Parts: sequence; structure tokens; C-alpha cells
Amino acid sequence: MPSGMLQSKSLSILQDQLTHEFIAYKKAQRYGETFQNAQLKTLANELANCHKERYNRLFNYLNSWS
Repeated sequence: MPSGMLQSKSLSILQDQLTHEFIAYKKAQRYGETFQNAQLKTLANELANCHKERYNRLFNYLNSWS
């Protein structure tokens, strides 16, 4: 395998994690929109931001290999 290339299995795992982070982000974001309780709304929005941050880091990491 050439230096600097991701193995197929590693790429598959990273892509799966990217998908999971995106789904978790969208779910938390949706909960934040529907909660009436301010504390729950804030918590859901913070959780959404954490998932979005992880998604962006994974996305940027994968793009750095292209």
C-alpha cells in the first residue's frame, strides 16, 4: 500500500462514524427545536454542537487525504 493512503477498512470505519455523527447532530438539533423547557433546549443544542464539531473534524480529516 502506498504511503499516505488510508486502508479500505479504516476508510469504511471513518465514513460510518461520519454518518453516525451527522445523524446524531440532526436528532439533537431537532430535539432542541421541539423542547419547551429552556434547560432541555440548551442541553440538546449543546449536544448538537458537539456532534457537529466531531462531524466537521472527521470530514476535514477525510478531505485531507484527497
